[in-house]
Amino acid sequence: MCARHPDRPTGLRCTRCDRPACPECLRPASVGQHCVDCLAQSSRAVPRARNVAGASRTGRPVLVPGLIVANVAIFALTVAMAGSLNANYDSWLFRAGALVPAAVGQGEIWRILTSGFLHIGPLHLAFNMFALWIIGREVEAVLGRARFLAVYGVSLLGGSAAVMLLSNPMGFTAGASGAVFGLMGALVVLLRRLRMPAGQVLTLIAVNVGISLVIPAVSWQGHFGGLVFGAAVTAALLYLGAGSPNRRRVQAAAVTGLTLVTVALIALGAVLT
Repeated sequence: MCARHPDRPTGLRCTRCDRPACPECLRPASVGQHCVDCLAQSSRAVPRARNVAGASRTGRPVLVPGLIVANVAIFALTVAMAGSLNANYDSWLFRAGALVPAAVGQGEIWRILTSGFLHIGPLHLAFNMFALWIIGREVEAVLGRARFLAVYGVSLLGGSAAVMLLSNPMGFTAGASGAVFGLMGALVVLLRRLRMPAGQVLTLIAVNVGISLVIPAVSWQGHFGGLVFGAAVTAALLYLGAGSPNRRRVQAAAVTGLTLVTVALIALGAVLT
């Protein structure tokens, strides 16, 4: 009788486990036929393919579209509250969430995160979301979702830390630019690790850094901080613990350490304001 269907007589057996099996429970194999139970056990035993960062393949990007939707939705909300497309910074939501170092020093610490989801006008939003779409998809595909989120989050915090230390304490800063610059830095590190040309990305970074320094309204501080920390956390994910069975723990420790550095710098900036 079939091992999985006791009511079915059969003269066939699985060539792997030698249990009797009916035709419905057998699948052709390179040698003989294997039952569905052996195939299921075999598929669980096969290690998942890992990429250069130690991440398994995740398919199409999910976090990047989600971040874009969140940014666009928050922008639409500020426009509705302000009653203006270009002057959306007049909304209560924008004023309460933009990064103002002096306000953070007074305890409004949420601004170091909320500012990364606020934008000043449609052009600011469009530029950042376009860059996030083009660069973010590549980084998420290679690093995997969890590591991409780590890079994005640490880059955002790094940009906020640089603003806290180097910007006007009473000025306000907003935008996903710090995190986007962090992804640019991440892409450079990835290309170098994969031994692929990084000239075009370096040129793009140089152009954007130049724009940041020339245009007064652009926060070069946030861009610089995001770029440095984005490259640093990506390098840690790619190089630390490579080949070690404890690689995930090493990566987690590195990300935690860099996050604590950004928090320490933000705290220092808050004290100095």
